[in-house]
Amino acid sequence: MHITSLGGGHGLFQTLVAARLSEPDSITAVVTVADDGGSSGRLRREMDIIPPGDLRMALAALASDDADAHLWTRTLQHRFGGTGALAGHAVGNILIAGLAEVLGSEQAALDKVGELTRSHGRVLPVCNQPLEIEAEVAGLDEDPRVIRPVRGQVAVATTPGTVRRVRLIPEHPEPSPLAVEAIRNATLVTLGPGSWFSSVIPHLLVPGVVDALNETDALRVVVLNLSAEPGETQGFSSERHIHMLSQHAPLLRVDRVLVDSEAIPTSAERAYLVRAAAALGAEAVFEDLGTVDADGRRLNIHDPVKLSRAFTSLYTGSRD
Repeated sequence: MHITSLGGGHGLFQTLVAARLSEPDSITAVVTVADDGGSSGRLRREMDIIPPGDLRMALAALASDDADAHLWTRTLQHRFGGTGALAGHAVGNILIAGLAEVLGSEQAALDKVGELTRSHGRVLPVCNQPLEIEAEVAGLDEDPRVIRPVRGQVAVATTPGTVRRVRLIPEHPEPSPLAVEAIRNATLVTLGPGSWFSSVIPHLLVPGVVDALNETDALRVVVLNLSAEPGETQGFSSERHIHMLSQHAPLLRVDRVLVDSEAIPTSAERAYLVRAAAALGAEAVFEDLGTVDADGRRLNIHDPVKLSRAFTSLYTGSRD
């Protein structure tokens, strides 16, 4: 099993931890590069580099569990305190930026950090240039029919309006050849979960990615979020999340849409999801995927063990 996972942020982190638990032959993370907030945004603006934060998170998820690698992972994730110029910066972001200057490329920097952490896989940016997200947003005026542009990942993720559509700036960025190759050579490809308009859909807007997804022999799995996110998908049903994929990438075809069964308890809601998945050529699969804390409360985060079990089951079933 060769897993390639597309996404960004905490959603991709959980997916990569789940992928590790599945013990595949290889794991490749293909990561969004549109972040413009926090430490990543500052480094992006000051150094004109792809934002390193989501890439750093993916490296942390794939790091080995031995003591040395664990120390490196803690260091990558550590943020400087205080009020000076370094305040709020993640050490890993600065390390990636510095290595990129020394080694001459950001991919070389990511691979070197992967060596330090004895990574279980490889981390690739979907593009080798920073991207911007611009959204068409309704509900920012008294007249709800008025559509306003909102630019920037942070602004889109926190908008009080309703996102209708997003686009990339530049509109036709050059995809990373390594990322396209990783999709084509995989036997299991995952898309999501994560911030739908700022971490998931942007992959589908990069030229060549949808073609690679449609042409790969891999089992293609969309992992839906456990719930709508405050801001960009506030009030969205699970069905609408799928429709957004079709709207932004009409030619996209996938094989399975993996849904948390506890989030969609009624047969009527499941029927809507089944029809929406069929429009992508996919079968909707319902599994218990959520994390439950020690007090029995369900948290809004995927359980890597349950997600790994679902990946393995889907993959094995597709090969029978």
